[in-house]
Amino acid sequence: MAQYTIFYLFICWGLAGLCGASILPLSDSNSTSQSFDVMDYGAKGDGMEDDTAAFAKAWGATCHTKGSPEMIIPSGNLFRVGPIEFLGPCQSNDVHVIVEGDIVAPPPSLWKDANLRTWLVFSHVNGLTVDGSGKIDGHGAAWWAQPWRQKKGRICTNPTAFTLEHSSDVRVNGLNIVNGQQKHVGIKQSTCVTISNLTIEAPGDSPNTDGIYIRGCRSVTIENCSIGTGDDCITVGSGTFDLNISHIVCGPGHGISIGSLGKGGEKGNVQGVHVKDINMTGTRNGARIKTWQGGAGTVSNITFERITMDNVDHPIIIDQYYCDSDNRCQNATSAVQVNGVKFIGVRGTSVRPVAVTLACSTSVACTNIFLDGIDLKTVDGNDTMSYCLNAFGSANGQINPEPCFG
Repeated sequence: MAQYTIFYLFICWGLAGLCGASILPLSDSNSTSQSFDVMDYGAKGDGMEDDTAAFAKAWGATCHTKGSPEMIIPSGNLFRVGPIEFLGPCQSNDVHVIVEGDIVAPPPSLWKDANLRTWLVFSHVNGLTVDGSGKIDGHGAAWWAQPWRQKKGRICTNPTAFTLEHSSDVRVNGLNIVNGQQKHVGIKQSTCVTISNLTIEAPGDSPNTDGIYIRGCRSVTIENCSIGTGDDCITVGSGTFDLNISHIVCGPGHGISIGSLGKGGEKGNVQGVHVKDINMTGTRNGARIKTWQGGAGTVSNITFERITMDNVDHPIIIDQYYCDSDNRCQNATSAVQVNGVKFIGVRGTSVRPVAVTLACSTSVACTNIFLDGIDLKTVDGNDTMSYCLNAFGSANGQINPEPCFG
């Protein structure tokens, strides 16, 4: 497996050159300076002229410098930057990108021959810190307005605003990321990542604008963030292990979701996720696990703890019949196995009378589900109900609504 992973990383790195985005070679600069200001490399910062080349040059110099180099994006400026990849590996394992100025994406009409999957990408960089009080604006409204992108399945071609991939020992802190073209932050195939103190904002009706998406990662921490978008505040994709999420304010949006997993018969695995100290307001879902019929794999060792719900449609939900398609999904017997999920200290109000839904596969049951200290009322103060299908587990302490395990 280790040999396969190393081979996969080299293949992905090599294929990166086939994308339309800028891929930045290492600079041959021998400068002894440790700070590299994008203004010194030709950036105008007026929001009108294209500053992509200047960012490329500044990154090349930063990445080729030993010690503790800093790339500076100064305050008081608005930088228009097109799709770009900040590519490593770098000479240093202590690279700092300071974002104090604001960055805005060009409109869709100017993305000719560019990669439509990503906008700002950090790839193959180990020992990276990206922080500051600057705003990253994806100019998303122009993308959402395109009629053909509104169809389910097509919206996924919009770029992710900020992507980290194939990297380790990374900290992203303090940024304000708004109006992403699609997902706002994507963390993929990376280890030892800490995301903290982010503010992520988009209108509640913006399509597929997840706040943070994690896939194929290990040892990730997400903490102290405020996220309000048109889709999941945080989405946990396949291949994610050892993830800790805490102190998140979520809403509007679709809650915090594990999945979707198993689409098209794929094998999905998520293990060791701890979600705690979350406030959700006006979200479509709360604590959710969603899988497609026909998939394979396992979701296990999951804890949702100390979650406050305010006016949430589906506070607790396991949905193994997820179908995000214009066409009706066909029934299938195989399923992703859900085992060992805890919901502890979930309190607040539900829009719907059914506040707990455990809709599990009829062929692969949900097992070892544990409820403790659940107190959910309707928004008008009435009692709520539970719905279970092939779900098995136990309960402890005060439980409202009453458990419905098989």
